[in-house]
Amino acid sequence: MIRSLVLILLLAPTCGLAQIGDSRLPISLDADFSDYDGKSSMLTFRGLRLSQGNIGIEADEGRASKLDFEDSVWKLAGNVVITVENGRIECETADLEFTDNELRVANISGTPATFELSRSSSEDTTFAEAGLLRYDLRAGAIEFSDNAKIVEGGNQIASDYLVYNIEEQRIKAQGSGEGDGKVKITFTPRDEDGAEAVDDPTGEAPDDPTDEAVGGDAPE
Repeated sequence: MIRSLVLILLLAPTCGLAQIGDSRLPISLDADFSDYDGKSSMLTFRGLRLSQGNIGIEADEGRASKLDFEDSVWKLAGNVVITVENGRIECETADLEFTDNELRVANISGTPATFELSRSSSEDTTFAEAGLLRYDLRAGAIEFSDNAKIVEGGNQIASDYLVYNIEEQRIKAQGSGEGDGKVKITFTPRDEDGAEAVDDPTGEAPDDPTDEAVGGDAPE
């Protein structure tokens, strides 16, 4: 049986991560090396760097069938880093779908691929990881699958499948309902100062610095 939950417990407003590239802005591309294979009609770049507006992309290698962003897929591999406003994704491979000179969708994989989001309104950083990510920039949503986990402020959601809707500040978690496939939520209470409450694993009371040494000579 498939079970799903919609959660708004962990995440606060995200302050613009969903902002995508403006098709009117220029796309900048530079690389350490480029090559064109006439037989396969494939362009290859090494040390690739792409940017448009607040989006930046880096990879050890990039491949595309044409130097065009109207309607194309760019395949990246090796130390892939995708940055957007307040957010960062690191992965091993990514397929980037460009339409009308905008990055619309990024299909990402890693062992695991990771995602981090910081916000000026909070000291907490949202951290997520999964084997597969699908980031729809226009919809402002990221799908996580294959051992997916999202953590913020000590709270954690883990499941086979998670959807993080950035615009609506919601997480949809879906599991198989059996064994490790269940949706798992871990909530960490905070103390009055807002810090995470952590018990001493030894169960011992902390030392009182005012106590005199036991078993030693009394001070003169």
